[in-house]
Parts: sequence; structure tokens; C-alpha cells
Amino acid sequence: MITIDYQNKLPLYEQIAGRFQSLILQGALPPGSQMPSVRSLAMELSINPNTIQKAFSLLENMGYIYPVKGRGSFVADTVVLAKKERLALLMEAEQLISRGKELGITYPEYTAVLDRLYKEEASK
Repeated sequence: MITIDYQNKLPLYEQIAGRFQSLILQGALPPGSQMPSVRSLAMELSINPNTIQKAFSLLENMGYIYPVKGRGSFVADTVVLAKKERLALLMEAEQLISRGKELGITYPEYTAVLDRLYKEEASK
């Protein structure tokens, strides 16, 4: 479920939080499902439990999970978070496209990239 890239410059807790973010937004971890325990995940990944706790704290602060005293952490309803994430990504894409236009990238070049990416996705 979670893999760590030791060559990546991102801290381990950010890698873990980012991977859980993706799993939650993709629906692989549906709202209300229980997150793995800090201890079991730390053992599975062979890392310090404090690193897992830091990742979970980050996810909690971002609204992706919530704690239940004595029971663990659970996935929050992320419909609003997913909507915000999509809007932020679309705004980022707009900025990139605007910059590309300034550099002379044409509409057909952009559509060729989009077509390729979506065709790759459809073939999976």
C-alpha cells in the first residue's frame, strides 16, 4: 500500500502523508475506513513510529483523517477536499499553460500532450 523512496529528497513523513492523500482522494481508502495503526505501519515500513505519527498529524491537520480516542484514526469525508484539490490543480495548470503560451507553445502542442496522457490512462 505505502512505499518509501529513500532516494527522494522529501522527508519520509511527507512521502507517507502524500501517498495516503492519493489513496484517499482516489477512493482506495473510503470515508469512515480505519487507517492502519501507527505501530503496525511503522513495523511494516521499518521506520520510527514517530515518523508515522507525524504523517498522520499532517493528514489530520489537512482534514484527510480524524482521530477517535481509543480506536485509532479514520478517513474523513473528503468530497470538499477533493473539490478544492481539483480547483487548485486546474489553477496550477492555467498558470503553466499561460507560461507555455509566453514561451511559444501552441494549442496543438498542448492538445497532443493531453491526448497522449488520456489515451495512456484509458489503456491501463
